[in-house]
Amino acid sequence: MINENDILDMTCLTRAQIAAIAEHEHISPVSAAEMGEYMMHIHHGPQRVQRMICDDIAQALHADDLSKARGLYAALKQFLADHPEALRGNG
Repeated sequence: MINENDILDMTCLTRAQIAAIAEHEHISPVSAAEMGEYMMHIHHGPQRVQRMICDDIAQALHADDLSKARGLYAALKQFLADHPEALRGNG
């Protein structure tokens, strides 16, 4: 039987990246994993994921939650290392 961990592990995103999508969209981690995986395979989808993580960083900084902002920045840095296509055509 497939469980939540299996679903989260089947995506091309890390747990931190999935959590950022879940927070940004106010959805469960499983729904965020599904959304993130879908977005990574559509035109400009990786750029949209990048913007979501950046939005979450801005919100954390606005709330003076530096620990959360650092964690999200690490997730963004890993996302861009794993998915350089997110930088192309972004603007």
